Amino acid sequence: MELIHALQPHPEDRLHLRLHRARSVVLTAQELVEIRAAQRTFEGAYIRTALGQFSFALVVLKIFTAEFYSIGALFATYGAGILLVSMYRRYEGNRQFFSEVGEDGLGRKKFRTSGNAVVVLTALSVGAYASLLALTLKLDDDA
Repeated sequence: MELIHALQPHPEDRLHLRLHRARSVVLTAQELVEIRAAQRTFEGAYIRTALGQFSFALVVLKIFTAEFYSIGALFATYGAGILLVSMYRRYEGNRQFFSEVGEDGLGRKKFRTSGNAVVVLTALSVGAYASLLALTLKLDDDA
């Protein structure tokens, strides 16, 4: 259900800060620093990790023989999964700084941790590493 909300157009119309819509708000210098720090920390980390996975997949696909192609494809898929988690985390992060106006007209500001993104990333990582172990053991059986 959360993913459906992430795909709705213009969520900035629902988010408010100091009675301004998120699209038209003028942020203070301190708020800008806070938002930029969160973007550098979270969004940058996910993007760097995904780029690292894509790079490693490219190295495996270019340097090693055809029997390692499945491992390269696994790392490319893992990188794509991290990019999807990054997009979800960005959506959640945007709601961290703004309050949402309910249907009754009252503003609500709730702090929410990034627990959902952590759970999804953990499941993705465990699945990727289990697949990597299975593919490595399969390589050993083929030899």
